[in-house]
Amino acid sequence: MNLKFHPEAEKEFNHAIDYYEETKSHLGLEFASEVYDTIHRIIEFPKAWQKMTSKTRRCLTNRFPFGIIYYINNDTLIIVAVMHLNRKPNYWSSRH
Repeated sequence: MNLKFHPEAEKEFNHAIDYYEETKSHLGLEFASEVYDTIHRIIEFPKAWQKMTSKTRRCLTNRFPFGIIYYINNDTLIIVAVMHLNRKPNYWSSRH
């Protein structure tokens, strides 16, 4: 399966990495690793996670308060948002 980030999701991801790295050395790397572990769970079980809309689903990270919003288009996993769970819930909905 191919992987593609929506440009805004990629910005969110990078911003969160930077934030965690500024908070504590290597924490940004740990966050990135957690997000990629979550993406691997999505690839393994793409329909197992909570539906957000008719097209998108959300898989939560285990360690950090984030959800990965995604959908599958043909053989491509498209990451719509790397969403902090305390943020406005549907801010990303115009991205897909």
